[in-house]
Amino acid sequence: MNWKDLLGLGGKAALGEIVAKRIAEAKQTGATQLDLSNLGLTTWPAALGEFKQLQILSLSRNQLRELPTALGELKQLQTLLLDGNQLRELPAALGNLKQLQMLSLSRNQLRELP
Repeated sequence: MNWKDLLGLGGKAALGEIVAKRIAEAKQTGATQLDLSNLGLTTWPAALGEFKQLQILSLSRNQLRELPTALGELKQLQTLLLDGNQLRELPAALGNLKQLQMLSLSRNQLRELP
């Protein structure tokens, strides 16, 4: 039994529910940071696009292969941690994040930068 099973994250449906719940709770409490690292995510959680006050986001150590253009909507984002994924390219919308001060991309499969 692995740690995801112990935490009830074994199935994709359960994982999606956990992620959605974390995002909803963070938005509801007015949080400005969110840690979704080490969950085995393969896709960008769509609900993040509605989290406009987000300043710090960690999606490190997942299995993300791509990032959506909607990433550029997170205008308040100052820190974005994406290390340890499977990213091959970055969307040009990353340039819309004018407040971004820290971007961590180590241990990915990037071929070029926008």
